[in-house]
Amino acid sequence: MRAIGTLRSAVVAVSGALLLGAGLAGPPVGAAQAAQAVSPASGLRDVIVVGNSQAGTVSFIDAHTFANLGSLNVTADAQQVIAQMDPIQWAGFQTVTSVEGGNRWVDDAQLSPDGRTLYVSRGNLDDVAAYDIATGRQLWRTRLDGFKADHAALSPDGARYVVSATTAQKAEVLDTADGSVVGSFPTGTYPHQNDYSADGRYIYNSSIGVTSLPQSLEWAKGTFQLTKVDARTLQVVQTWLFPHGIRPNVIEPDGRTMFTDLSYLNGFAQFDLATGRQVRTFPMPYSAAGAALSPDSYPQNSAHHGLALSGDDSRVCDAGTIDDYAAILDAADGSTVGTVTYPTGSLPYWATSSADGSLCFVSLSKAGAVSVIDYATGKELARVPVGVFPQRERTGAIDPAALPDLSPSAG
Repeated sequence: MRAIGTLRSAVVAVSGALLLGAGLAGPPVGAAQAAQAVSPASGLRDVIVVGNSQAGTVSFIDAHTFANLGSLNVTADAQQVIAQMDPIQWAGFQTVTSVEGGNRWVDDAQLSPDGRTLYVSRGNLDDVAAYDIATGRQLWRTRLDGFKADHAALSPDGARYVVSATTAQKAEVLDTADGSVVGSFPTGTYPHQNDYSADGRYIYNSSIGVTSLPQSLEWAKGTFQLTKVDARTLQVVQTWLFPHGIRPNVIEPDGRTMFTDLSYLNGFAQFDLATGRQVRTFPMPYSAAGAALSPDSYPQNSAHHGLALSGDDSRVCDAGTIDDYAAILDAADGSTVGTVTYPTGSLPYWATSSADGSLCFVSLSKAGAVSVIDYATGKELARVPVGVFPQRERTGAIDPAALPDLSPSAG
């Protein structure tokens, strides 16, 4: 009876903590966009890696022609993993799935520098796995602390993979050779996004707080914190506190200027990290559907969830999640260059820039597609069908030899 009582108490504690912590063809592609897709220098093909969260797959989009090159199933072992969970892990899995509003199998995915290995943060399975793309074989799998694996970042040399262990309130660092955990560092409440600095010296982790609580209890959501960590020693260098949950963000190479979406903000903000001050707010217009929503109906507290900068940092790509549009703005004066409007309910949910910084790719989670937007004109160049509920997109380069072995499915 003592063991059962202890287990019941642990499950209740885990559940409580989690509840508190917790396509269409587009316009034709012009000749400029259909440029040479394989880099002669490396022999690799530039791609956009798309994690299809609910499908449990990863799609690969040619970064120049916008063709969907195929997909890889990265959750073939999901039911086996679930069956092997102990009672506490099972309770955590059930609670996270409930809080997230359903299964979220793929949270993040990145390609190794040689374009042959795919690293995947597998959300509700609370693990990280590596795959040989050519064969689809799982090379290793590592379970994280807590009950949810979140956003990830691959070091510039491809040797380390940083993943937020959301409910454990920390980020864990894995050796990509074998999946072993080589270290971790503390974060704010509900750690979310991870990024390496442009020179690879630092890791930035941002936290969003307890998203399951209503806006009226934002004071109880925990610490909204940006954490700067030495990438070599994993020691915390500096922290900043924010007034709201830190959503998708971009820090310029100077390490001083940060553009970020914030929880509940219909738009985005600019921060000076040298002073820790918010220096500018960029309010964006509501759509009729967005204006009709109450803040507690925003998906995981996000009004806008998706932000990217052009290669020269002159333009911002902002995904209007509740408003079903994506906008390109001038970073200097906030003027709108162009807006792409999507069908109601498309749920734009992430944005990333092409390797050359000329294009913005926006995931349309409920439309099962990725929108390609030209920074120069603010116009949509293509809309590419992918899998079910695409979220994170990452820039990468794939070994062309692995392409014939991908599934012909879009995702």
